[in-house]
Amino acid sequence: MNKEQVKGRVVELKGKAKEAVGVLVDDKSLQVEGNVQKNLGKLEAGFGDLKQELKNKL
Repeated sequence: MNKEQVKGRVVELKGKAKEAVGVLVDDKSLQVEGNVQKNLGKLEAGFGDLKQELKNKL
């Protein structure tokens, strides 16, 4: 695993947690913030996955 994969998954988990807390306390802005953070983490992890795949092929 490379650093983008790890960092992306950590950001994704933080976003999921923030989104869940937003649901529990009925805070729409916290839900949206968590959702955005979760999706940014997925994007970063996906970039890391692609980078790792290319490295493995070369």
